[in-house]
Amino acid sequence: MRIFMTGASGCIGHYLVETLIENTDHELFLMMRNPAKLKVPVDQRAGIHVLQGDMRDVAQFADLLKTIDTAILVATSWGDPQESYEINVEKTLEIISMLDPEHCQQVIYFSTASILDRDNTPLKEAGEIGTDYVRTKYICHEKLKNLAIFPKITTVFPTLVFGGSDTKPYSHISGGLPEVAKYIGIIRFISADGSFHFIHAQDIAEVVRHLVDHPPGPGDSREIVIGNPAKTADEVVADISAYLGKRQYFRVPLSFSLANVIIKIFNIRMADWDRFCMRYRHFTYENTVTPSHFGLKDHYPTVTAVIRSAGVTPG
Repeated sequence: MRIFMTGASGCIGHYLVETLIENTDHELFLMMRNPAKLKVPVDQRAGIHVLQGDMRDVAQFADLLKTIDTAILVATSWGDPQESYEINVEKTLEIISMLDPEHCQQVIYFSTASILDRDNTPLKEAGEIGTDYVRTKYICHEKLKNLAIFPKITTVFPTLVFGGSDTKPYSHISGGLPEVAKYIGIIRFISADGSFHFIHAQDIAEVVRHLVDHPPGPGDSREIVIGNPAKTADEVVADISAYLGKRQYFRVPLSFSLANVIIKIFNIRMADWDRFCMRYRHFTYENTVTPSHFGLKDHYPTVTAVIRSAGVTPG
């Protein structure tokens, strides 16, 4: 199988490249702007091709894309509004449009669970007031249904992503865990109403590797939310506190009204999307999956496991 992949040099990309190289014999074409950022050895076996190229210039690979069996589209932009729309919408759709609908077996497109409501349907606020990243992911998701190859598109929606190591870039969340540990002495006494799912990049990679070899069949959903069972914010704080050896003697409820007072007193600037998230609070979804859903091993099923994976140790 010939696989074309974007975003290989990112956090999720590193784990995905590693598992595809080590656990499959598929021929891989890895497109990235700066190959030096990829720390996974690509000389472990034959059939690994590094393609240096920017998403803006993806048309240079048009002939190759016509021969691709599976495309895995991980690359995304967190930049300014114009760049986000160009990369996350226009160029992503351009890549998919250059695939041969008759030859290509599957497109695995990475979206984000942030664009979904609690019943896994599109969340209209994500498209109206979302950050540039969230809004463009929403727009692209809506445009996919207009493509000829749409019946072969499998969209994955990662929840909050942890991951990273000395040889892999840290996700935004894992990169901030040392700060959380630093202030857990204060955080452990605050109670917040909210809940969410989380997932480690290695477990995302395992799910996607399974989907590569076992695409959803007729009647199966082609929209897959990847995440461990939801945890409340208080449960997460309790888990982190216990891991770091910090006891919780009491908790002060942080209400929406109190949060607004704090925001006003300290003149904190908040975007409309941030305020919406404060009100929405429970970012939970139906039928989330982890590797165990497909008979595979869950590598990081607990908060303690993802905290430890980020190099945060007690003391």
